[in-house]
Amino acid sequence: MSANNGAAVINVGVIGAGYWGPNLIRNFMEMPKTNLVAVADMKQERLDRIAKQFPAIRTVNDYKELFNMGLDAVVIATPPATHYMIASDCLRHGLSVLVEKPLTLRSEDSEALIDLAERNNLTLMVGNTFEYNSAVLTLKQLIDDGELGEIYYIDAVRTNLGLFQPNVNAMWDLAPHDISILLYLLGKEPTSVSAQGGKSVFKHIHDIVYMHMQFGENLLAHVHVSWLDPCKVRRITVVGSKKMAVYDDVENLEKIRVYDKGVEVPPYTDTFGEFQCSYRYGSIVTPHIHFVEPLKMECEHFADSVINKTTPRSSGTVGLRIVKVLEAAQQSLDSDGTPVPIAPTPERLRENDVRSLMQSMGLDGHTPVNQPSNGTSIPTQR
Repeated sequence: MSANNGAAVINVGVIGAGYWGPNLIRNFMEMPKTNLVAVADMKQERLDRIAKQFPAIRTVNDYKELFNMGLDAVVIATPPATHYMIASDCLRHGLSVLVEKPLTLRSEDSEALIDLAERNNLTLMVGNTFEYNSAVLTLKQLIDDGELGEIYYIDAVRTNLGLFQPNVNAMWDLAPHDISILLYLLGKEPTSVSAQGGKSVFKHIHDIVYMHMQFGENLLAHVHVSWLDPCKVRRITVVGSKKMAVYDDVENLEKIRVYDKGVEVPPYTDTFGEFQCSYRYGSIVTPHIHFVEPLKMECEHFADSVINKTTPRSSGTVGLRIVKVLEAAQQSLDSDGTPVPIAPTPERLRENDVRSLMQSMGLDGHTPVNQPSNGTSIPTQR
């Protein structure tokens, strides 16, 4: 760690320069809190493109060469099956880690990474970009302030045509985004999940999945993901007892609309004629959202967490919770939709979530996660 005009600066390396890596590279290059030293990727043509765009960055084919470059942290943007191996290797070499979603493909591996980071006093963070999305933050504020009333259910849809992945199905590829949003919005873990899907194009990979999550007795959440849809949809609908809200990430301007609509059930009656529900059709309000690139906020939050030794919002524990949901959903998917219970996260690890929440609210003396004051172009996250 070095200093720039008295402010701490961390030396960073990026592992993986494929689909999402260039966006991470751009952000860490632009941040005053980070010095991007090197990029590692097995494909030389990717490194050649990075070297042409950023000549000052060192490029290597083997990520292990980063261990001798005086780095403080690494960012891992490689295929999910490699996350555990690379992240554990980096943590053992004293580097804090930001790893793209999902954290790992097995909950045991996620727990091992969490323990490894804690033993070495290092930061472990997952790239749940939507937890740093201004629209999602606004939606959470509406829920937490009681603006929508008691939440009845949440419906999430994430569909498009492609991109097909060879090693993971559509659920493991797309659903981590929506699961992370649901867990963040509700502040609780689901108790059970069921999943059904189809293998339309390749007979060994589910390209369409419907997930049904139970959050206690009275709260439901539904997630629909697909690689095989003519329309790109990124929409979350939250239905409450007072109002309803729709978050449409594809929408350029009005990303959130709050509908003053609802239904009131009359007192118990004996006859059908007396059973008349009262429906409310009020106004539609679009909250003002100062929208900036979520990935920029995520990268800045990672740098702050490393510098200040604080628990990141999308910590390893959050990543573990998502992997546990995916594991249970996969088990259900493989058994034709049988509901699978989800064991709660161990109390020792749940303490990380409490610390993260307090820090994000500025209740522990550290600076809360705020919105940057300037806007920027926003690349689409899948």
